[in-house]
Parts: sequence; C-alpha cells; structure tokens
Amino acid sequence: MLDAMSSPVAAAGPASPDPAGQRVIAFFDVDNTLMRGASVYHLGKAAWRRGYVGARDIARFAWQQARFVSVGENTQHQLSARDRALELVAGRTETELAELAAETYDSRVVRLLLPDIVALAHEHMARGHEVWLITATPEAFAIVMAERLGLSGAIGSRIESVDGVFTGKLLGHVMHGAHKADAAAALASEKGVALTDCWAYSDSRNDIPPLELVGSRIVVNPDAALARYAAARGWPVMRARP
Repeated sequence: MLDAMSSPVAAAGPASPDPAGQRVIAFFDVDNTLMRGASVYHLGKAAWRRGYVGARDIARFAWQQARFVSVGENTQHQLSARDRALELVAGRTETELAELAAETYDSRVVRLLLPDIVALAHEHMARGHEVWLITATPEAFAIVMAERLGLSGAIGSRIESVDGVFTGKLLGHVMHGAHKADAAAALASEKGVALTDCWAYSDSRNDIPPLELVGSRIVVNPDAALARYAAARGWPVMRARP
C-alpha cells in the first residue's frame, strides 16, 4: 500500500492526458523499486537449489540481501551483485539461465512485487506508453520479469556467451548510474522519443543520472541520500509497501 506521506502526484502517477501522437517511455528500476530486495539474491537461491553454487555462496547472498533491504544500494553492493551474477552463470548455458530466471520469478519474486509500483507500470502501458525495466540484474532475468508483467522490454547487465555458454565475463558495464542514463538515452533515441516526455522510477542514489535525464520522475522507497536529493529538488516521493 502507499504510505500516507506519499505526495498526491506520486500516488496518482501519470494523470494528465498525453498530447495526440506523443510517444513516451517509462523506465523502472527493479531492486527495491518494483520488488522488495535484490533480485540476484533470489537467483542465487534458485541456483543453489539446482546445485550451481554451494552453501557458502548462498550464505553470502543472504547477508547481502539483508543489508540491501535495510540500508539500500551502494557502490559496494553493486560490485558484489556484479561478481555474484558472474559466478552464477559462468559455464552455464543460455537455456539454463533462462530456466533459472523463470523459476526464480515464478517461485519467489512474484510474491515480492510492490503492487502500487506494478500498477503504475500497467497504467503507463494502458495509456500507450512503453515501459522498460532498466536494472543491474542480469538481463536474462529482467527480460523474464518484463514478459511476465506484460511490459515492453528490459535492459540489464549483459554477460558474454560463446556458442551459447556463458563465460562469466561482463559485457560492458553493470547497468546502473550513468550507464543506466546512457542506455535510457540510447533507447529513447532509437525509438524517436524525446527524453523530456519520458518517466523514470528508482530507489537509489546511484540512479540520480537516469532520474535527472527524463522530464518526469518519481522516487520510490528512496535510500537516505536520494531522499535528501529529491527533497532539495521537490521531486515526488512514493513510499510503497508489499
């Protein structure tokens, strides 16, 4: 449910009609924005059940998940998430990762979605907007999530594969911060959408670049640094609960 402190603008989402023919993209972060917690942790648990990682690995995942839920995302978390994701998929096939992603979503993540944020994503879709997930989580998982939710697509961290088998090497950068902004700008340009007509939703200080990039943004369950930044700029803030 929405926290009583949410602003009316945040609670209502994109309420005013769009001009005829206007094209819009809404970019949604995943971890602690669309769902509670870190998606890569749940991928790790599913990987453990399949024997892909050991008990020590899952204990490390659990500690990182608890810290992420309590204090939010920081640079060290991003580095750890990147390393864990690479460990998960090294030597696995693209088919195995797609199956792992589907299992993770269906068995766990669907119960951790924040209904009010999902409703906002669907409101954008109902108005003819494109809705893209843009997240540091592995892109294979983000794509499954977008498909399950009926959204337009997903951009995530990409991992190299050779002949259908993942090498464990990151392609490019972890998808957060300025890299998210670059990816969002590239997608908008490809689709002929003005960034001033776009929306962005995120919880993290690391996502200030994509939040500033677009014409409209809503800060969701912000970490302390983003909460201060948003307050100084008068950005709407949504407090959403499972």
